[in-house]
Amino acid sequence: QVQLVESGGGLVQVGESLRLLCAASGPSFNTYAVAWLRQTPGKEREFVAGISWGGGQKSYSDPVKGRFTISRDNAKNTVYLQMNGLKTEDTAVYFCAARPYGGGRYEPSEYSIWGQGTQVTVSS
Repeated sequence: QVQLVESGGGLVQVGESLRLLCAASGPSFNTYAVAWLRQTPGKEREFVAGISWGGGQKSYSDPVKGRFTISRDNAKNTVYLQMNGLKTEDTAVYFCAARPYGGGRYEPSEYSIWGQGTQVTVSS
């Protein structure tokens, strides 16, 4: 069973950058589609970015398109989320999630494996 651990969150100023990491342990991580989702208090988790198991398909939500980039290094069992031009509205807990095979985007309920989350706070 694949397990996911996020890291890289923190406190930054508006306009700055962060890179989140999703490190996987377990067999066959390269056969899993992976996504980043985020959640703020009182709201449901929302899709941010996703990448297919082979890395050829990527998908982004409209609020982050052009600012965030998702990538994966299957040799290192790691998926990255590069976040540039951060805004206060990007403040949230960011989760890494995975599902066997698949493409770049699914509903949160369709991801079967989740990490514990990492806090990103963008201050003005």
